Formats: sequence, C-alpha cells, structure tokens
Amino acid sequence: MKSKYKSSRSIIALILVLAVVFGFAADLYMIQIRDNEYYSELNNTEKKYVVPIEAARGEIVDRNGNALVTNRQGNSVILNAVYFPAADTTENNRKRNEIIYNLIKLFEANKEKYANNLPLKVDKKGNIKFKGKKEDIAAMKSADMLNLQPYATAQNCFDAMLEKYEIEGYDDKTALKIGNIRYELTRLLFSYENPVTIADDVSDKTIAKIKEDKETYLGADVSVVAYREYVDSTVAPHILGTVRKINAEEYSELKDDGYKITDQIGESGIERAMESELRGTAGELTITVGRDGTITEEVTKKPVQGNTVVLTIDRDLQILAQNKLKDVCNSVSILSSAGAVVVEDCNSGDVLAAASYPTFDLKDYYDKYDELASNPRNPLWSRFALGTYAPGSTFKPVVACASLEEGVISDDTIFTCTGNMTYRKQEFKCLHGKAHGGENVKTALKDSCNLFFYNCAMRLGIGKMDEYANAFGLGEKTGVEIAEASGMLASPENREKAGGIWNAGDTLQAAIGQSDNLFTPLQLANYCSTVANGGTRYEMHFVKSIISASTGSVNENSKTVADTVDLSQSTLDAVHQGMRLVATQGGPYLVFNQIDTKVACKTGTSEVKVNGAKRNNGFLITYAPYDKPEIAVSSVVELAGSGSETAEITAQIIDYWYQNNTDAKTNQKVGTILP
Repeated sequence: MKSKYKSSRSIIALILVLAVVFGFAADLYMIQIRDNEYYSELNNTEKKYVVPIEAARGEIVDRNGNALVTNRQGNSVILNAVYFPAADTTENNRKRNEIIYNLIKLFEANKEKYANNLPLKVDKKGNIKFKGKKEDIAAMKSADMLNLQPYATAQNCFDAMLEKYEIEGYDDKTALKIGNIRYELTRLLFSYENPVTIADDVSDKTIAKIKEDKETYLGADVSVVAYREYVDSTVAPHILGTVRKINAEEYSELKDDGYKITDQIGESGIERAMESELRGTAGELTITVGRDGTITEEVTKKPVQGNTVVLTIDRDLQILAQNKLKDVCNSVSILSSAGAVVVEDCNSGDVLAAASYPTFDLKDYYDKYDELASNPRNPLWSRFALGTYAPGSTFKPVVACASLEEGVISDDTIFTCTGNMTYRKQEFKCLHGKAHGGENVKTALKDSCNLFFYNCAMRLGIGKMDEYANAFGLGEKTGVEIAEASGMLASPENREKAGGIWNAGDTLQAAIGQSDNLFTPLQLANYCSTVANGGTRYEMHFVKSIISASTGSVNENSKTVADTVDLSQSTLDAVHQGMRLVATQGGPYLVFNQIDTKVACKTGTSEVKVNGAKRNNGFLITYAPYDKPEIAVSSVVELAGSGSETAEITAQIIDYWYQNNTDAKTNQKVGTILP
C-alpha cells in the first residue's frame, strides 16, 4: 500500500512542473505572437555609440607670448570594439589573440613602442617574475582583473592570464606580449564607447600597413592625436611640470567630471595646477550600426582645445638664470653642489624666473625616471619651491625692521662688538670672531655683525621677532600655483611640537637666521621684495593670464596683497641704506660695481655638515634698482662658503633685465593644433 505522504509529494511536484511549462508557454506566446511586432522592431533598430574625441591640451607661453609648451600632431594605434572580435567565445578569443599577435609583429618590425603595463616579465632563465610597483601588482590580482588572492605568485598570475584570455599555442614570451595588450583592454574598460590606445606616436610606415591590410589587423584603427611638444624641454621643467595617463584612483575621483580612463592629466607643476584650463573639451564621434550591419561614423561634436596659459616668467631670463646657476654650482663642486635662484617683480608678485640645479629634461622624463629618482643630487627636487634652508644673515634685515619699529633701538643706537659675548653663561661669537667695534644698524648690516643682532634679540624677544618675520611671509607658503614647502619659523612652540626644549640662547641664534629657521628661496625673494617696496607683501604667482581658446579673450591674474608690514620711513631708510652698503662696501661689491644698475643686498651663510665636515651654504637677497625697486632676487648655492659667491648669478640677471628687458611686449595668441 502506497504512503499518502509520497502520493501528495508527487502531485505537488507535478503541479510545479506544469506551472513552469505554462509560464514559459505564456512568455513564448507574448514574444512571438502578441508582441511580435515590438520585438522585431527592437531587434532591427539601428544602434548608436558615442565615442569621445580627445581635445588637445592648451598651450603654455611666457609673459611675452614665447611658446614654452605646444602640441604636435601624431598617430596612435587604437583598437575599436565595433570592428574587433568580441571576447564571448573561444573562437573569438582566438581571433583576438591572432590579430594582436599580428600587430605586435608589425610594431616590433618597425621598432614601435606598444602597451606594456602588465606587471609580469620572463627573466633570462625563462621564469615568470613580477615587475613594477606593488600597487600595480595588487591591481592585477584584484577582482576586476585576474581575481586572485593577494598571495598569488607571478606564475599563478601568468596562468590565470592565459586562462582568462584563452591564449594558447604560443611560447611564454609571446603569450606575455599578447597578454599585455589583452590586459590593457581590460584595464582601460574597452568597449564600443571606449576605444583603447595600444601604441602611441607610431610611424607613417606602420600606419600605412594597418590601413592597407584591414583583414590582418581587423579592429585596429588610427587616431590623430595632439602630443605635448616642448620648444626647449630643458627650460623651466620644475615650473612647467609633466603630463601622463590618468591612474585608476584619479579616474575614480574624476569620472563624474567627464574624465575617461584613457585621458591624460597634469601630473606636476603648471600642467597640474592649471589642469582645468589646459584640459580642453572633448568632442564626440557617433558610430551608427545599421539594421543590415552597415557601420557609419560622424563627428557630431568638435573638440575644443584647452586655453592658453600665460606665465609670468621671461623665457630668456629663465634660461640665463638656469645657465648661470649651473656654472656657479659646478664651480663650487661639480659632484655635490646644488642651488636655486628666484627673480620676482617687487610690485606685483610675478615670478620672472625660478631655477633649480641640478635639473632634468622634460623630453625624456618618463624614460629616465628611475635614474632621475635615484640620483643622490635629486634633480627632480624643486629647490626654489620645496627646498628649505637656514637663511643665515639674510634674516638680519627683518630683525632690524622689527627692532627699529618696536623702539628697542634707533638708527643711532650703537653696540660695541668685541668679537664675542657671554649670555646666560653661553658664549656667542661674531663672524669669524672678528671685533667690529662700535656698530649702528646700517654698519651692522654691512658688516653682518652677529653681536649687534644678538643685542637686538635680547631686547626684542622671540615673539616680536617672529611676528614681523611672519608678516614678511617667512615660514609660510607664498601662494604660487605649484607645490611648495611652508618652511618653519624658529619658535618655542615649533620646538615643543618637535619634542624639544627652547633655550634662551635659541632666541639669539634665531636672530642671525640659525636655530630652527628654515625658508624656501621663494620666501626669501618675497621677503626681499617686501623690504624693497616698503612693506607690501604680494602673493607670488606663476600665472599671468589665461587666453580663451574659443573666444580669444584674456583673463588677467590680478595682483593680490597677502599682508602689509607697517614700517616708518625712517626704518625703511635705515634698512635700505644698510643693504646698499653691503653692495658697495661688503663682500659682493667687486661684482656689483661692474654693472650699471644700483642694487641693495644682504649676504648670508648657514653651516651644514657634509660627510662629517663643516661646510657653509651661501645666500644672497638683492633688489634693484636701489632708488626705485622693481625686481628682487634670492639665490642659494649649497656649499658655496659665502653669499658673496652667488653674487655673479644675481649681477648677470639684473644686468640682463635692464639691458634686454622685453617686458613691454604684449601677450600673443599662439597657434593651436586640434586633433
């Protein structure tokens, strides 16, 4: 006798099967009979895909319209998903790999560089190894790529790549080359709307071969691209900066702003700071796939080149500053000296030139990056913006201004320098232990008398000293568009933050530019400008104006006052006269006497240790003309011994500016290239 329970379960199962069958039948009826016309129409409707057309980046010119960064037209090879086999079957994957291998053979025969971002390599022994950065290896193992555990070996990754892309029948080296291109397509989200570049800046010979043999290179196409071109790739590299492909993190942050994973982006310098102006507006190519499979392409929106950025720098002055800085640094020590020089318009904050040495060439920056990054002399480091130095005696004019304004001295106050003094049981010496005798503020600036400024510091105190130094912009960013360091003012608060203890003697050391004082050459130039113009500190800037690519209109970057130091005329007269004495009777007078323009300046040295030996860095701040200041120059040469050794750089800069000044030229709109 059958169980009632088993019988009931059979009936329920039968009912469920019948329900499923009737459900499918109902769907089939609706699709093929009731809604037949709708689905037929949908299946036969033409399809449209919108592909972005890259816009050329805006150009960068100097203050006189001389081109610094432009564009040139070149060809890149792309893969277009509309024509390229889909990756939906083993047969199509095989076709993809065959086409890619054909392209690789063509590229290598014509010595073209092609995509090589897969962080795997075959070593000399035939073993699969990782290459590149840790983050790139981690990205390769991620769920979006090869979907492997973090501990997967290089061989595990290689095997997963072969399986994912169905790469069969090739030796390991060839399979890895094909895998590189396949990986690039995955990494850059290859689709109908997103063609992917697999080779940049290829020769006409390669382009002709691809165009004449569409079947062998099915899906490969040519894109006319605007490549960054430098009129002289050695000019102002730390200012101009670099451009590269956007990375995954940046894309995630910027995709809502219209960026594509294949876009380029400014990496550093002005290229990065002015990205929104330089970027341009992408165009649109509409690809239509008709009902019969016919494919048509139409440019439905033209790309608009980015705006032209006009810099404050003078190209020829920049070249002079770079060359002279190099000469002086190499004359000090061709193996270990380095330095920086900055030229500023005292009355606007315009940076007229800014050089750092050692330097690099933008043309081969990426090809030689590893070599540059590992160079112990740090050529990639922008010493004028990121280098911080103890300023030595160039700090003394601010102490003089503060002491005079606060009334702790007058311009008639005399302190007697005996070469050394004792304060709180600690001995302090003048420069080289020299006894200067009676010194007032003017002669103390000329002779760089430490004891005079020790006496000022004891009466002034660190609080007031820092208050004035801060107003002059020392120890804070200047406002330039590119990356810069803040530096640091010596103070009890900053010492305590660093875990140290402030001693009374530190106030005296701070007054002569030692202790914890660390400033950039940009700050020193801005401070000198503020002293020169009577107390108005302007924000420094590299961008003079923007020229619209679409309208030609010019948007000027107006000068901005960052702070005002309230200085009496008597204070200004005393400090200016003291700095003038440095130029006419101090260490640099032999150099400055050879130029026609009258200048005022202050030298400085700061002690550093190199391989255990004591050496001095040399500093000089200068403004000109003395009677009506227009420009300020700051310079530092590491290991120079004294600030006077940098005077040759400053003298040639000032002589050039007043003999060959082209500042009267109007901005010119330069030629443009549209892709």
